[in-house]
Amino acid sequence: MTSEITIVSNPTAGRGRGAGAVGPAAGALRRAGFGVRTVVGTDAADALARAREAVADGTGALVVVGGDGMVSLALQAVAGTGTPLGVVAVGTGNDFARATGLPIREPAAAGEAIARALKEESVREIDLGRAGERWFGTVLASGFDSRVNDRGNRMRRPSGRLRYDIAMLAELAALRPIPYRITLDDGAEQEIEATLVAVGNGTSYGGGMRICAGAELDDGRFDICVVGPCSRGTLLRVFPRVYRGTHLGHPVVTVHRAAAITLAADGITGYADGEPLGPLPLTARTVPRALRLLAAGS
Repeated sequence: MTSEITIVSNPTAGRGRGAGAVGPAAGALRRAGFGVRTVVGTDAADALARAREAVADGTGALVVVGGDGMVSLALQAVAGTGTPLGVVAVGTGNDFARATGLPIREPAAAGEAIARALKEESVREIDLGRAGERWFGTVLASGFDSRVNDRGNRMRRPSGRLRYDIAMLAELAALRPIPYRITLDDGAEQEIEATLVAVGNGTSYGGGMRICAGAELDDGRFDICVVGPCSRGTLLRVFPRVYRGTHLGHPVVTVHRAAAITLAADGITGYADGEPLGPLPLTARTVPRALRLLAAGS
């Protein structure tokens, strides 16, 4: 691998942790003998353009500093290219890092692990999901959870996590089953009612909610968690179990495994890695070994 590495950062990630994380991560890489070029985009589109330019110019690796939003951005630049990705996870959720066992909120340790992986040429090849032109690494959300996102994104205040807590309460008050049309792989279209459908390449979203707790990153299939119609009381009882993944044993929950899924439902937005994909219908497919992840000891 070439000794020149490109770091792309989000200074606002993790309520400002991103700004202070670049130095320790870059320092670890430089001490290991790598040349480091840092890139900060003026916005997400600019950062993505710069990341793609670095990949096209043959950078030895792309390293992102930030949260799941920055990882999502990086995937659009490196997926399918062969350029390895390093992740310095300092965001709020860090679900991609959780799924892949990378250091979280330890930028120096993350930088050292990336440097070691580069020296050892230790790369883990993992699957990614693809919906249209968008790649994703963790979970594609639709239904109750995406409605909470929609409502939270429309709200101007309060700021931070409280906005989404209020959005969740509002969506609970309006809870009703959603008529879906679902096709798994090449099977027949099924009509079901559900509270939500989550398509997991990785295990978690929302900062450790293990909605697809059994998902594996290298099996060529999604784990698809369907939460059927349920009352507000049932949803409130099941919800805390999501953080342990024990919700999968509840009678209202069904899990399917498939390499491709088509989801259709009126008025529902799909979100992947926490970023909006757009309204359903959409089709998502697994792409085996689409990402080369720098992970020491792989």
